Amino acid sequence: MKKNIIYCSDACPFCQRAYQLLERRHIPYQKRYVKDQNDWDEVMEKTGRSTVPQIFINGTHVGGFDDLSAAEQSGRLDDILNG
Repeated sequence: MKKNIIYCSDACPFCQRAYQLLERRHIPYQKRYVKDQNDWDEVMEKTGRSTVPQIFINGTHVGGFDDLSAAEQSGRLDDILNG
């Protein structure tokens, strides 16, 4: 089973919303805190983005919270979870 990972910072309100959405849907996830330049370099390398949260579901890069919310509303999140 591929892991669900959120690159995050607890000070980020969009990260908090992402946690809430995933918990509401009973989707387990791991937090990877972005604390220093090496962490940011990793996020940039994997996503091409320099913001948090960056969310991976079943190994698929979903994007940030807005992307996660849109995926839930469109049904794409279910497709990713079931794929």
